[in-house]
Amino acid sequence: MTTDENKHSGARKGVAVITGASAGLGRACAREFAKQGYDVGLLARGVEGLEGAKREVEQMGRRAVYVQVDVADAQAVEAAAARIEQELGEIDVWVNNAMNSVFSPVKKMEPDDYKRVTDVTYLGQVYGTLSALKRMLPRDRGSIVLVGSALAYRGIPLQSAYCGAKHAIQGFYDSLRTELIHDKSNVKITMVQLPAMNTTQFMFVKSRLPNKPRPMGTIFQPEVAAEVIVYAAENERREYRVGYPTLKAIIGNKIAPWYADLVLAHDGFKGQQTDEPEDPNRQNNLYAPLPGDHGAHGTFDDQATYSSPQVWLSLHRQEVLTGALAIGALVLGSILSRKWARDEEDVLNFEI
Repeated sequence: MTTDENKHSGARKGVAVITGASAGLGRACAREFAKQGYDVGLLARGVEGLEGAKREVEQMGRRAVYVQVDVADAQAVEAAAARIEQELGEIDVWVNNAMNSVFSPVKKMEPDDYKRVTDVTYLGQVYGTLSALKRMLPRDRGSIVLVGSALAYRGIPLQSAYCGAKHAIQGFYDSLRTELIHDKSNVKITMVQLPAMNTTQFMFVKSRLPNKPRPMGTIFQPEVAAEVIVYAAENERREYRVGYPTLKAIIGNKIAPWYADLVLAHDGFKGQQTDEPEDPNRQNNLYAPLPGDHGAHGTFDDQATYSSPQVWLSLHRQEVLTGALAIGALVLGSILSRKWARDEEDVLNFEI
């Protein structure tokens, strides 16, 4: 351990890079990785948010480096990866989290907006993965986490650009995962499918809706997903699904997509808007970051939950299975012992 590392609390696990780290889920991930012992490379467009994230990581006793970068620029992402390795050391974990969206019916969408959402939300993950692989494959180690969504399986109205990009990430992930398996690589990759979350995107997303946008259905705080993402980086599975609503959307769409069509056609418009009218002159962050440090949470703290029984069971499934088997063994043993006792009593009664 180096002298610099001795200055930090706890054992150093490695270096984690997070895109979209200035706000929302990325900000929560930065704190969670630092809490778990990682030095953190922070990538995003907003300088003030990056500075805030850096301070939070350092307050937890870890090192942090931030690079102002638009993940839609492949060369800039590669340069950021090189700088982080130069300042923090070899990258162990890469989390592709950066995203943007547009709330709008398809008939009101503009071609440039589709391109921008695709460039950031889909290609941003591709470019980040390529930079991670460039470093991890020669070392034959490392972990890449792709941040997906229930909407990677089930598109919903008013977010066609975002849904399309998340579907694209799913296809890219499937292709890459099979290639890594074929090559017998020790580089790990997983995808984390998210539910609706109370993040800052709803404050700044571009919208053509009459009322302000909101998360649809059960809302989770970003810390719930951040915990899963850190766990996923250290414990590879093919996929993690955060929250029961995500599980329900994915499985329900496989079983009865026609029913999901009807439900979303009925509930998907009002369910993604508050009762407060939208300001048509409100600034958005689609093409440029907005000033300020906005943290991890959006404006729905009073409606969001910090807990998910489904997530707890998912992260502790080995312990749950072991416990269930132990209880099953005890029950079976009790049944058998009673049967043996009755059989023995019957034998004694027969002998008498």
